[in-house]
This record gives sequence, C-alpha cells and structure tokens, in this order.
Amino acid sequence: MNRRVRFLMMSAAILLAAGCASQRFMNSQTKIPETFLATCARLKIAPTKYVLVVHVSSQTLALFENGKFVEKYCCSTSRFGLGQIEGSNHTPLGLHRVAEKIGAGEPAGTVFQSRQIVGHTSQPDYADAKITTRILWLEGLEPGFNRGGNVDSHHRYIYIHGTADQKTIGRPASCGCVHLADADLIPLFDVLPGGTLVWISEQ
Repeated sequence: MNRRVRFLMMSAAILLAAGCASQRFMNSQTKIPETFLATCARLKIAPTKYVLVVHVSSQTLALFENGKFVEKYCCSTSRFGLGQIEGSNHTPLGLHRVAEKIGAGEPAGTVFQSRQIVGHTSQPDYADAKITTRILWLEGLEPGFNRGGNVDSHHRYIYIHGTADQKTIGRPASCGCVHLADADLIPLFDVLPGGTLVWISEQ
C-alpha cells in the first residue's frame, strides 16, 4: 500500500469517526437526559406529559412528549453565562416548572414590563423591547440550588419569552432568561400546560 492510499484511508477513518461523534452528540440531545430523570426521582417529582430541555452548549431547546423527542428549537440563554445567584444575570441550571403563563391570545410582538402589557414592537418606543409575545415564568424545584434564598429562579424572574431582537436567537444574548422566536414560542405556549417541567442543562 503506497503512502497516498494509506493517507486517504486514514483521512476517511477520521472523517467517519468525527461523523459518528457528531451523530452521538445529536442523539444525546434527542433523548430525555438521565440527569433529569435522576433529579425527578430524587425529588419524588413525576415527569410531566411534556418536558422542555434547554441545552445551553448548543443554544437549543428540545420538546419531549411522553418521554419521546418531538422537536428542537433555537434559543438564547444568558450572555453572562450560567449561575444561580440573584442579581448575576446568569441562566440558572437544573429542574424547573412552568409556574405561570402570561400573554395568551396577544399578538406577536406584544411588549411586557413587570408582566403587564405596555405596547407593541411596532411602536418606536418599544422597537427594541426585551420581553415580548409570551412569558412562561419558571419556578426552581431544587431547594438550595434554584429554589429559596438568593438562588430562587422564580424570585429572579427567570422566564422563557420572546424578544424584539430575534436575530440574536441561537447565541447567548439574554440577561438570564431563555429567548425563543415568536414562531416557536406561540405554539409551544399554547400546547404546554402550567406545571410543565423544564430542565436547563449546560450540555
């Protein structure tokens, strides 16, 4: 076997291995995370019919129904990184649930301040509004980690919500919340009941 053939065979092997690794990575994000199931078991919380899994590393949010993967969406988490502490502007990790749903039936681009409707992104004063369209207000379920004291996700006003600047979705851009595009957020909001579990994971 000459040197050129050997080189080509080695290159093909490397590409195949990389492809397999990439496939394994994709597969890992289309399965309910074992850490989510273990946390539910530890806290004696039954998984809900629908589960949302936020993968911070890939800036994606996956929807599961009855434990089976349904769809994946681009999202944005905090541009300041990950963390639990109040005032940090970090996106918190761990097990959460949808505590409140705000904005049902409102047009895309509706602007909220303190969860109250104040305008629309079509108005010049709200063209760059940070919280728009729908709000899924999250509540942490892990005492001492994302629930209670200065690590309480609900008291930190951590939401899944829309934003006027949808060009930033797909990269870290928020101040702690999870951003979704209106086209993804509205149908998700409509189908998800209150209490739906949300798992936020670094990977």
